Amino acid sequence: MSISKETINHEQSLLEKLEKQMTSVAHLGHVEIGVTNLEKSLWFFTEVMGLYVSANEGDKVYLRAWQDFDHHTLVLNKSDVSCVKQIAWRVSSPESLKAFERQFKDMNMEFKWIEGGTKKGQGDTLQFRSPAGLPIELYWEKELFVNTDPATASKLPSHPSKYTGKGVSPRRFDHVNILVNDVAKEQQWWTNLLGVHHRYYIQNDENVRLGSWLSRTNIAHEIALMRNSNQNGALFHHLAYYLDSPDELIRAANLMAENDIKIEWGPGKHGTSGAQFIYVFEPSGHRVEIWTGGFLIFAPDWKPIEWGPEAGPLGLDMWGSKAPESYFAYGTKFL
Repeated sequence: MSISKETINHEQSLLEKLEKQMTSVAHLGHVEIGVTNLEKSLWFFTEVMGLYVSANEGDKVYLRAWQDFDHHTLVLNKSDVSCVKQIAWRVSSPESLKAFERQFKDMNMEFKWIEGGTKKGQGDTLQFRSPAGLPIELYWEKELFVNTDPATASKLPSHPSKYTGKGVSPRRFDHVNILVNDVAKEQQWWTNLLGVHHRYYIQNDENVRLGSWLSRTNIAHEIALMRNSNQNGALFHHLAYYLDSPDELIRAANLMAENDIKIEWGPGKHGTSGAQFIYVFEPSGHRVEIWTGGFLIFAPDWKPIEWGPEAGPLGLDMWGSKAPESYFAYGTKFL
């Protein structure tokens, strides 16, 4: 029995759709940063922010928030310069890593494999760089956090650790933000190659893209791309942790002031996402955002929302405060 051309085309289309589904990320996993003062940065993230140490290897410390289910969402490395070593994403299936490898080969794109177990708690890992030079790694396997400490173990099965209220005590790791020269170009690459959905963006009077916010999950964004006002390449803008409520945000601002941590901007409220925020600098110079609120996205056919010049300022802070110049230009390096 012969197979019609229509049937062949249909099956080929289904295979292409399946391949596309396989070559997508699932969610942001963790960020690995270099810190020039490991002792003071560790103090900030544990005593002031209230994160938990899940492992300490001397020059490398693994951290997580109280309801982060993974072994870690932040890695601190002792370093001569404040920098970012990797932004890590989990992929959507065990087959995704090989599907990405095939796609990278077809594109003649440079990448390398890191054997499972080389990185703590992590399986086989694919490392490569984005067009702007961001160091990215993809993995499928990652250890879940197992709490063996009775002092921090929660009675609630859905809580890997108890809520102690120590420091800021954020619920979970939320997102990263990057400064790049060409926002539109970088956004299209993340959406077209990695399958990270474009959620909303800001354009200026000259129709230049000032910012794009993207996510694979239903939160407002897992990665943000902002235009570097100095146009001197990609820089790491900030990492963010999520709080439950505005009163916790005000408490966090008080904790920062009491501990001599510089507050760069806030409290304020982003009109784009509806999230309330403060931005601070940890002792090694990395910017950290603490935020709460923000909308959730459920529509599978979501169309990116444009914030034009007339509404753009409200997108940054709907309460009317102005971001300092450092907010648009300062960031830490990528290695």
